[in-house]
Amino acid sequence: MENSPAPKSAWQVTAQDLMVLTKFRLSALVIVTTLVGFWLRAPRPLNAWLLFHTLLGSTLAAFGAAVFNQLMEIEPDSRMKRTADRPLPSGRISPSAAFGIGWLLSAWALIHLSKMVNIESAALTALTLAVYLFIYTPLKRQSALNTLVGAVSGALPPLIGWVGAAGMPDAGHAPYFRWELLVEPGALFLFGLLFLWQLPHFYAINWMYRDEYRRGGFVMLANEDEEGSKTATHALVTAGATLLLMFYPAAKGLVHVWWFVPPAVLVSGWLCLLAVRFYSHPERASARKLFFCTLMYLPVVLLLSVIGWRYT
Repeated sequence: MENSPAPKSAWQVTAQDLMVLTKFRLSALVIVTTLVGFWLRAPRPLNAWLLFHTLLGSTLAAFGAAVFNQLMEIEPDSRMKRTADRPLPSGRISPSAAFGIGWLLSAWALIHLSKMVNIESAALTALTLAVYLFIYTPLKRQSALNTLVGAVSGALPPLIGWVGAAGMPDAGHAPYFRWELLVEPGALFLFGLLFLWQLPHFYAINWMYRDEYRRGGFVMLANEDEEGSKTATHALVTAGATLLLMFYPAAKGLVHVWWFVPPAVLVSGWLCLLAVRFYSHPERASARKLFFCTLMYLPVVLLLSVIGWRYT
């Protein structure tokens, strides 16, 4: 019988395994949303170094979260076909090496943001890590509510960019932690956009791969939804909420109405149409179309926000 590969130390990890361990493609989404959050709030002229430090810290945190998430899910990942070949369940990287990598990345991220950006960005990053690792990840094996909790952690990165753009507070002129940054209309819009977008995205994935999730021991809404009606209803409701959200930035004077609202409503309507089709015909083909729509939807709406934003 062929022997499994010996686990590698942290110094022997290949670039390919490191990309999988840090979920590089998923982490790229964090980088993009953090960038947009920073870009929309930052005063002009843009502080390029502040942007660089904000993106560096958030990227390191995303990588660290991905490593710890896979450490916590070695056993269920080993039971699912699409994750069994990851570096940890396959044995190509040892858990101790992965722990060292995750700890180094996460600690570096928090220290870097607090020293080079501001305490608000570091605190939001710490909150993102805490929700993702200590609430969302364990909840995946306990309750279908994990999708909503995961959407919260996924909606925080653009806020890291938003508060990062504020830079350090002026000494003696602002409280150390500026809570008001988190409730500015632009911050609320970005949080709402990322939160709502993730739901039809993940509901479609949940339903398409419900057998895999069952095998891995994960509790998902679609696990017992063989007909797809419950999952499709949730996807439709959240897609509709995303459409309504497109009017919020115009109502708050954040965007140039004709540059943002018509195209944003159009693309959101497309998302709703595919959610309706999934609801009417809950089949793998309709779920797949909805899933691919969500992949295109977010970058389009973020781009429209950048184009149509009223910059200060």
